[in-house]
Amino acid sequence: MTSTSPGADERATAADPTASTEPTQSTTPTQRTVLLVVHTGRRQAIDVARAVARQLAATGIAVRLLDTEATDLAIDKAGVVPADDEAALDCELAVVIGGDGTILRAAELTRLGGTPLLGVNVGHVGFLAEAEPADLDATVEAIIAGSYVVEDRLTLDVEVVTNATSSSGWALNEASVEKAARQRMLEVVVEIDNRPLSRWGCDGIVFATPTGSTAYAFSAGGPVVWPEVQALLMVPISAHALFARPMVASVDSTLAVEILAQTAGGGVLWCDGRRPMELPPGARVEVRRGKHAIRLARLQAGPFTDRLVVKFGLPVSGWRGAAERRHAVGDEVT
Repeated sequence: MTSTSPGADERATAADPTASTEPTQSTTPTQRTVLLVVHTGRRQAIDVARAVARQLAATGIAVRLLDTEATDLAIDKAGVVPADDEAALDCELAVVIGGDGTILRAAELTRLGGTPLLGVNVGHVGFLAEAEPADLDATVEAIIAGSYVVEDRLTLDVEVVTNATSSSGWALNEASVEKAARQRMLEVVVEIDNRPLSRWGCDGIVFATPTGSTAYAFSAGGPVVWPEVQALLMVPISAHALFARPMVASVDSTLAVEILAQTAGGGVLWCDGRRPMELPPGARVEVRRGKHAIRLARLQAGPFTDRLVVKFGLPVSGWRGAAERRHAVGDEVT
């Protein structure tokens, strides 16, 4: 799902010249604010963040920093807030400068408030990022103009039940259930929609969203799923079974795994490679469509196929395109 940027909408709502001019309320425009989330362990990321802050401030846009990063960034006149889920409140955008890990960290700060994320890749693949440092000026200009669209990305809600207790988590990319002891396998039974599917001995299971299909699930042999597809993925890791292939289920399904009591050492649940939870023998993990989407800002409306080609460096030389092939066939007929 896409929508126009909040900044663009606000600036598009100009004052009506025919409206009443009675001074019943203030007409002072609301201060535009952008949150910066930065991988301060990389010098390039700090330099990019300072350049972004300088250009935004020059146009009157306020810059907000996390208290855990402010000292390293040393950006004058920037506001500083605690690094919690209220950090992005009242911000029209969170600009994330780093790799996919930094974007996943920023998603923790923006999920409940719904602030869109725009990633500038200063990492490796940076699949979730929208821009590269080489395009920084154009990126900042787009932020200032509000010329971006926002995509809502599916998330996962995860519930862990152990004996009489339960705890919850969430993920944008994936929730992975992994063995706790390297020398042991997890003995599990998996189910879909409250019906048992199969029993496996395995290294783990990845439950993923379409967004996460190009991350851990892809490395484990799962399919690439286009972001607009509404589905949940289940990908076994090194399962000792004939029927242990990646599966794509309805977005309305409930996926679950139970760790059998005889599993030595139990397992561990990781949400986006973060927020671990211990899984003792007998634990049950249930995965459903998340109640809160993560909003990603996009500067270009190019197809996902092009993103795959660029991010993975896929070879496409020799491609002529459907239109050119049809033209060639027409020439042969005549």
